[in-house]
Amino acid sequence: MPENRPAEAPARTGSAHRIPVRTVPAELAARYEAEGWWTRDTLGALLARGLRDAPDTEFRIHSAVRPWSGTFRDVELVARRLAGGLRARGVGPGDVIAFQLPNWMEAAAVFWAASFLGAAVVPIVHFYGRKEVGYILDSIEPRVFVGAERFGRMEFQDDRCANVPIVGVVGRDFDDLLAAEPLPDPLPGVTGTDPDGPALIAFTSGTTRDPKGVVHNHRTLGCEARQLARDLYPPDRGRQLTAAPVGHFIGMVNAVLIPVLDGTPVNLADVWDPGEALRLMKDDGLTVGGGATYFVTSLLEHPDFTPGHLANMKYAGLGGSSVPAAVTTRLADLGITVFRSYGSTEHPSITGSRHTAPEGKRLFTDGDVLPGVEIRLDDDGEILSRGPDLCVGYTDPALTAAVFDDDGWYRTGDIGELDADGYLTITDRKADVIIRGGENISAPEIEDLLLGMPGVAEVAVVSAPDARLGEHAAAVVRPLPGERAPTVEEIRAHLEKAGLARQKWPEEVREVEDFPRTASGKVQKFVLRRSIAGDER
Repeated sequence: MPENRPAEAPARTGSAHRIPVRTVPAELAARYEAEGWWTRDTLGALLARGLRDAPDTEFRIHSAVRPWSGTFRDVELVARRLAGGLRARGVGPGDVIAFQLPNWMEAAAVFWAASFLGAAVVPIVHFYGRKEVGYILDSIEPRVFVGAERFGRMEFQDDRCANVPIVGVVGRDFDDLLAAEPLPDPLPGVTGTDPDGPALIAFTSGTTRDPKGVVHNHRTLGCEARQLARDLYPPDRGRQLTAAPVGHFIGMVNAVLIPVLDGTPVNLADVWDPGEALRLMKDDGLTVGGGATYFVTSLLEHPDFTPGHLANMKYAGLGGSSVPAAVTTRLADLGITVFRSYGSTEHPSITGSRHTAPEGKRLFTDGDVLPGVEIRLDDDGEILSRGPDLCVGYTDPALTAAVFDDDGWYRTGDIGELDADGYLTITDRKADVIIRGGENISAPEIEDLLLGMPGVAEVAVVSAPDARLGEHAAAVVRPLPGERAPTVEEIRAHLEKAGLARQKWPEEVREVEDFPRTASGKVQKFVLRRSIAGDER
């Protein structure tokens, strides 16, 4: 149950003060301030200003289990009551608030409330399983956790939050956290918040076996939101339907931050149902503007799709996963204006094609460098980036030291090529990660679990082409002598028992007698990826 006693020690459980952040070189910080990329605004100040400017803007949740309809003003009231209730329990600037919720109104309320209080918010993707959620909560020790009683296969489990002081469960006791009176203006948390301090910690899978905690401060996150709204998103994009999970970094920014800054309606779906999306496009005039390729291609392939829907698919901004040229040309042939972008949770917007760029650049490259951002390629073609929206490191200092240098450059782990006009094309991935429908999947995390299966001598998990999702995980197995590789069904049963999220389960298995290797014996995963891609063709 929620606690009622404030706790003021600066290093208490759930305090962001103990989250390490890297020092941005003074020359870069001064430049970002001088050029206007960085301001002294906190997220709480930005949100409060945006909400004051457009209080009657539409906010709707399209859901079979928890539909909701109202305005920014209505959601803000819940957020301010939540902020008031948490403040009465001692939560304030520098604390950590985590949540694992679908695309529901309460997710926006938690994010806004945390920002009003000057607390760091930790969104957790709603389909993460016990293994991932347990690791995240143990590593950040949040002061507050908000979850859902039940959604799809997800069911709230009290024992995993045993060490969290304040817990609220939507569908059970979330309303008990709300104060009778909303937190007033001026926001108490804003004046005590350091804009250089942690504002959001996003956990993402990657080359490590456990999710990586990516730390953004108020300056980097505010810059990212302004940059997307101004430089990449078409002004006539319409009332967009958003189904990317708010537990994911870019899903949250797109769903509950950018719309507030530019006063545009919010329409969220808690599951992606192409048939329902097509109905909403026809009946409610909603638009679908891109994301991972699957969100667009699944509409075109649905039996309810008609040419009339194209009026609500004017643009397709694609990113977050592999973007095949066959997809971009197909969309362009239908009259859809396609533009691609490249980034990551660490550095969200590195390059991008504007919707006004030449068609060849929009269809076949990942765009040119965005304002304020710099990139360079090392001798191996790996992309290094830096810019005002680049994160301030990881919760694990060792990870920060491994990918950032003293001049502020970040090693992306991706391989690319630059054309004569400065447009970037991603050609390979150095990082050991699969991007399935925009969600990162750590190959080593799956490999560790599969090595515990009977008969498995060695395993490599790599990306395989996927017509719907861009990529999916493929397990390449070298069995012990006299044994066979496990089937997909056996692998899934093993990973389900281990508590790994279903989205990470391999969707195909290849058996090999041995792996292609370097002279030192390391598995050459790029050879495996190319072999599987060749088989697909």
